[in-house]
Amino acid sequence: MMKVLVPILAFLAITDGLIRVPLMKFKSLYEQLIEEGQLKNFLMNQQLISDGSYNEPLLNYKDMSYFGQISVGTPPQSFDVHFDTGSTHLWINSVYCKSEACTMHHLFNPEASSTYHSNGEPFSVHYGTGSLTGVIGYDTVSLQGLKVTNQEIGLSIKEPGKHFARPLHEGIMGMAFKQPGGMTPIVDTMIQENLLEEPIFAFYLTNSPGHGSEVVFGGVDPTHYTGEIHWVPVTPGSHWQLVIDSFEVDHQETGWCSDGCSAIVDTGTSLLTCPPQFVDELYQKIGAQANEYGDYIVDCNNLHNLPTLTFIMNGAHLHVEPSFYTLVYHLSNGEKYCRLGIKGSHKKYRNGQPFWTLGDIFIRQFYTVFDQGNAQVGFAKVV
Repeated sequence: MMKVLVPILAFLAITDGLIRVPLMKFKSLYEQLIEEGQLKNFLMNQQLISDGSYNEPLLNYKDMSYFGQISVGTPPQSFDVHFDTGSTHLWINSVYCKSEACTMHHLFNPEASSTYHSNGEPFSVHYGTGSLTGVIGYDTVSLQGLKVTNQEIGLSIKEPGKHFARPLHEGIMGMAFKQPGGMTPIVDTMIQENLLEEPIFAFYLTNSPGHGSEVVFGGVDPTHYTGEIHWVPVTPGSHWQLVIDSFEVDHQETGWCSDGCSAIVDTGTSLLTCPPQFVDELYQKIGAQANEYGDYIVDCNNLHNLPTLTFIMNGAHLHVEPSFYTLVYHLSNGEKYCRLGIKGSHKKYRNGQPFWTLGDIFIRQFYTVFDQGNAQVGFAKVV
């Protein structure tokens, strides 16, 4: 039976092996620019390429992110990292790194840690919005009082581009299943060291800047959801990959997933991504129009009339309401700007099925439980 977490203090570790880590929502550069009325000037100053689009290498300025604090080494050195279910590596900025991105952050100094050791093995990792290379080491990692010993960690050496130069971005903590021949994710180490009551962690994400969001290890917090948790099996060893049985717009079947769609549940992706072969039709069904910035916008006064999006998975009908899949910005002139939090996926298919990413836009609607022991993800409506 799944253990239930009773909240005590928001910023302290919880007894009985249950750990609550606060997450802070970082306002994206895009949000700052649009609210300050400076987006057009920003885009005009970017490198304009021949087809009229803007070349922004590794500058993912539209993405918002959620960060939490971990400590590494003895004595501990603290870092704000992105808790990412769409990757497996745990890496942090280090003193070995001389890239521009590393000059803006705290850097881990392995020589200052009595528990650090390394055999000098290199690693590299590539994300949709950035890449880096470094060296693998081992040390103690602490999360709100929980100590994970001898954890495999990547120490950055090169971080090209500007993506990792963003404020708070001092590393990434991958939380997907371990990949063959890959680094050991920290959740695997927690399970191996018997640090969790159950091999479970759960995300509660809010849309408010600053604190309020959290990830809990070892159980769930029933104060954050209502009703039952709907369980969907995932492919073991995957990046939390599941099957969507059907997809509806305004409670009308689209037929896009008639033979199943593939999806990953990814806290490292800000938006909801739709298979690119369907995304234009989805924009049309919602009634969104493209603007000069490449955004698909809707009338802020008509949000309540936009259609509900429904994902049917393992018998559960999971409804994503317009208030969750639209992003509302309050401009400096007092007006509002509303764009869809939906874009095309980077590829059409995965495992022969149309490919979705259920990112933060989706996860904010549902309390999301990652059950590594039973290879399943649970969704319950947030309160």
